Amino acid sequence: MKNGSGLKERLVAQALAEGFVMCRVCRPWDVPQVPERLAAFLQAGYHGQMGWMAERTHWRGDPSALWPEARSVIMLAESYTPEHDPTAVLGQPERGAISVYAQNRDYHDIVKKRLKRLARWLIAEAGGEVKVFVDTAPVPEKALGHASGLGWQGKHTNLVSREWGNWAFIGSVFTTLELPVDPAEVDHCGSCRACLDACPTDAFPAPYQLDARRCISYLTIEHKGPVDIELRTKLGNRIYGCDDCLAACPWNKFAVAASDIRYAARDDLAGPDLADLVALDDAAFRARFSGSPIKRIGRGRFVRNVLYAIGNSGRAELCPAARNLTEDPDPVVADAARWAVKQLS
Repeated sequence: MKNGSGLKERLVAQALAEGFVMCRVCRPWDVPQVPERLAAFLQAGYHGQMGWMAERTHWRGDPSALWPEARSVIMLAESYTPEHDPTAVLGQPERGAISVYAQNRDYHDIVKKRLKRLARWLIAEAGGEVKVFVDTAPVPEKALGHASGLGWQGKHTNLVSREWGNWAFIGSVFTTLELPVDPAEVDHCGSCRACLDACPTDAFPAPYQLDARRCISYLTIEHKGPVDIELRTKLGNRIYGCDDCLAACPWNKFAVAASDIRYAARDDLAGPDLADLVALDDAAFRARFSGSPIKRIGRGRFVRNVLYAIGNSGRAELCPAARNLTEDPDPVVADAARWAVKQLS
């Protein structure tokens, strides 16, 4: 098998040709710190309702247990840097703020297809076996990204790079091939705490620690049921995800433009009118968000978020739209509608 440095160089070149902004390699066992950190995270209850994080911890904590035959992990970053200021919409309370990554096609599909093409190329070049992952398996991608030199886990716990900032999706290709590894990246956050200070809900108990139960991305996407009263006003007009900590990172001065047009914001998802969104029934919701990651949370949770945004808008003209849903069949939607009406009355 041609698996020396020459193969590694061709692999990196092929990855860049596919559209990835960086390609690095580590071993599956290069993240010995993960089990302890994962245990502390779960013990503190920071995972909230994400019970799946407490499952298969032997895999989530040790990538070498996920596939014992694997000898190398190819870590890849794909940029989705926005062309616009993602925080500008926060000053338009009649519109909804949707996280940059969800303003067009579902990245899972795009990145996974790219990973599979790269994996097929690798097999054709050098044989071996491969498995590809992108955010859908118990793989500690950020820790592996750090170990491979792709970037480092910043104080907001996301991966950051001096070469591409922090607007990137992370994918991995596990392989049975022995590839030359890259040195781990070092932490370049220094004394900066811009990401921590930017968080509207104080979701970081300490640098490098995230309490998902207070994170707006978690609350608007993963959290089922009503959001705590004290947190609702802090959501502002964020109706799906939150980019505040990412947008605040100074390393974004080196951000690389997204190469795939499918990450460019759809006109109807870059600050959509709350009045339009709150009126969506289930069929209209599914039609509007076909092919979007937003579809996964369902109409009920999404409209709940929109109603919280309406309640925070200060726009009395939106009150009738909220009042129309105070008797919605979904009790969580009805609760959100009553809260919004109360806020605007």
